[in-house]
Amino acid sequence: MMNGPDQDGRFGEFGGIFVPETLVPACQELEAAFREAWADPEFRSDLDGLLADYAGRPSPVTACSNLSAEIGVNVLLKREDLNHTGSHKINNVLGQALLAKRMGKTRLVAETGAGQHGVATATAAALFDMECIVYMGEVDIARQELNVFRMKLLGTEVRSAQSGSRTLKDAVNEAMRHWVSVVDSTHYCLGSAMGPHPYPWMVREFHRVIGTEARQQCLKLLDGRLPDVVTACVGGGSNAIGIFSGFADTDTELVGVEPAGGAAVGRAVPGIVHGSLSYLMQDEWGQVLEAESISAGLDYPGVGPEHSYLASTGRASYVAVTDAEVVEAFQLLSRTEGIIPALESAHAIAWVSRAREELAGKTVLVNLSGRGDKDVSQMMDILQ
Repeated sequence: MMNGPDQDGRFGEFGGIFVPETLVPACQELEAAFREAWADPEFRSDLDGLLADYAGRPSPVTACSNLSAEIGVNVLLKREDLNHTGSHKINNVLGQALLAKRMGKTRLVAETGAGQHGVATATAAALFDMECIVYMGEVDIARQELNVFRMKLLGTEVRSAQSGSRTLKDAVNEAMRHWVSVVDSTHYCLGSAMGPHPYPWMVREFHRVIGTEARQQCLKLLDGRLPDVVTACVGGGSNAIGIFSGFADTDTELVGVEPAGGAAVGRAVPGIVHGSLSYLMQDEWGQVLEAESISAGLDYPGVGPEHSYLASTGRASYVAVTDAEVVEAFQLLSRTEGIIPALESAHAIAWVSRAREELAGKTVLVNLSGRGDKDVSQMMDILQ
């Protein structure tokens, strides 16, 4: 069982609240509202109902017999790609939107990289009849046109972030700036387990359902045993922290997979970005470096503070894979199992494939955080 942060919102040395003074009361209001709601059986029941009847939970665990035979590793997939909107993002968004309504907020603002969090937020806004604005980097808008159209179709305004690298980091910047000016009416629906407290903790709790389900499903599928390894891709780290939470108190190995061009944990240099202290890609003068990844959803220079804590204590390990390995893994899973993964999720598949010799004979559970429909056009350009 993963514990909550301390009274200062920290996991060990990581986390905290590093925001402008105007946003501190908003963070405190959100923490109080979340604590109250999370302890309220009616709120939990309402959320469970939405997850079951609207999002389609529980998501299944799929045994990959063809892939397993080819690489010599018993591979299982936790199928978050089968959720409504196509990824794990809907778990957190339904929780935050339900909480926002409880707090009397009428608007949602969000950031998105690959567009999956933006689509999920737009979906929840339509469901709860709330106004919604999503910030997205100009570069990501170009490479994720399908998700941009989906957000607009759902009634959401998509605003382009044109500063810096014009990717996810810059979309977060713009969303936080917007939130400062409209905090009384608007909830910032942050999409990953990062940012100022209580977001890393709250997002993890909303995604805990992934790990809780997966543990029960694996015990049944494996005749009372747990997988030897649980792995997931890591950008900010929401899907990984969700599935890790179901196995943190066991002997199962936890492995987060970062993009080689955005390996914040791999660099292991603490720094502050977007409201919290965590591992961060930065130069010797403390300037934030631009992350680079074939995946828009992992194109982020930081990582959630709880992942930094898990890495610092040795409970989880973090590895990096290259874009070329991701492209190969994208094709590998598609070819062997008829399952097209999101480029984000393909990072985890890439590591399992690369580490097949050391993993030989073991059972590895991969969190397939999203489906690859959104990435097919991008892959067509690469592969043809």
